[in-house]
Amino acid sequence: MIPTPINKTMEPREWEMLVALSVLWGSSFFFVAVAVRDLPPLTIVVLRIGIAALALWTLLPALGLSMPRDGKAWRLFFGIGLLNTVLPSCLTVWAQTHIGSGVASILNATTPLFTVIIAHILTADEKLTFPRLLGVVVGLIGVAVMFGGAALRSLGVNVVAELAVVLAAIAYAFAAVVGRRFRAMGITPIPAATGMVTASVLLLLPVMVIADRPWTHAVPAGATIAAILALALVSTVVGYILYFRILSTAGATNLLLVAFLAPVSAILLGTVVLGERLEPRHVVGMGLIGLGLMVIDGRPARLARRLVRPSGSAVPGKLRDGARDG
Repeated sequence: MIPTPINKTMEPREWEMLVALSVLWGSSFFFVAVAVRDLPPLTIVVLRIGIAALALWTLLPALGLSMPRDGKAWRLFFGIGLLNTVLPSCLTVWAQTHIGSGVASILNATTPLFTVIIAHILTADEKLTFPRLLGVVVGLIGVAVMFGGAALRSLGVNVVAELAVVLAAIAYAFAAVVGRRFRAMGITPIPAATGMVTASVLLLLPVMVIADRPWTHAVPAGATIAAILALALVSTVVGYILYFRILSTAGATNLLLVAFLAPVSAILLGTVVLGERLEPRHVVGMGLIGLGLMVIDGRPARLARRLVRPSGSAVPGKLRDGARDG
């Protein structure tokens, strides 16, 4: 069976799923902020994806689904796990011991930029267009504005750590493009998410044991355990099901626009839940991100052309009719 083409312009349902995914992943910053008080970062990552893997394996039979057993599928699971979880997690965790979260967030927002380039090279139906590239650049500027001058002035201070975050962004981009193969293989979102998080925890567990030595840490508090469960069951299980569902219909480039929306969700949640102040730069940055997304989507421009074209073409038509009547 030949898969249907990727939607270059997302349908309303896909935009809804993308916004939902941005909220799920944006809220993960809150949960991590709680968990990191008691646990080292890699331990949090392994617990998050390990619990998520157990939950998904439990969910599969309840939904009448099964996992593929062929080696090709599992090689893909391990490849995506390496690109989408293991490499980005290790690179970003190390980098954030040397650079601030604002700088890391700006550099992480380069993910859609790398995705449009990689997808153009490696796919037949996600070719680079000027509006798409322009929209990505405008969105990236919006993220930079949101995090402000202090973060921008810090860029270039620790080049090696910043390069690590950029490499993580490239890994995310490759993961999304390679992950399109699940669709061609007939692997649906829940088995795809299950396979990826299972492979990820198997790959990352030895690294965590060596780096964090979790047996040396005290038993975490109840709030930390609750935060880990929320990370695993909400941000990861539901998040990755949405991730693979959007990827299967809207493609890699549209999917990774979530890198623009997740910081927006995190800032808005901070304002609503934690009472943090929404500053003018946040509003301006969100406006630029919204403009970038509209340029990428293309529908507003097409609607404007349709509204202008009939009024512009009506007069010549009447003149022609009048000339014929005369």
